[in-house]
Amino acid sequence: MLHHKDTIRKKMARFEQACRDAGLKITHQRLEIYRELAGAHDHPTAEMLYTRLRERLPTLSLDTVYRTLATLEEQHIITRVQTDESQARYEAEMTPHHHVMCRKCGRITDFHWTFFDAARLPEDVAGWGTIEDRKVTVRGICRQCAAE
Repeated sequence: MLHHKDTIRKKMARFEQACRDAGLKITHQRLEIYRELAGAHDHPTAEMLYTRLRERLPTLSLDTVYRTLATLEEQHIITRVQTDESQARYEAEMTPHHHVMCRKCGRITDFHWTFFDAARLPEDVAGWGTIEDRKVTVRGICRQCAAE
């Protein structure tokens, strides 16, 4: 648990610095939305974050959660995870990683793939222009869903 608290503390410090660098006010609601997202491992939707924060922040609106997530994504402080679902999912983990996603239950798990990250791009892609990101999303049915 100490490692998790340490990780959250470091993410919060980076968050506050990123907000200052972007000229964003560090409001109580922004801090709490980011803190909840930084501690989440399930890549929550805006609605999931709102539900989790509602008791702690009774004046928080769903619209504020959506606007905050949009602002933080625009400033590259958080990432929207590409899914097949209609609702966007978010994460605060900004270090390079990939996702494996269950088509049945929707669970998203982070993984690292150093071989892929280090591989040279094919010539026709390498000459395409400036590559800003390289992410893999693996889709399938998780072991738990397959067992049901």
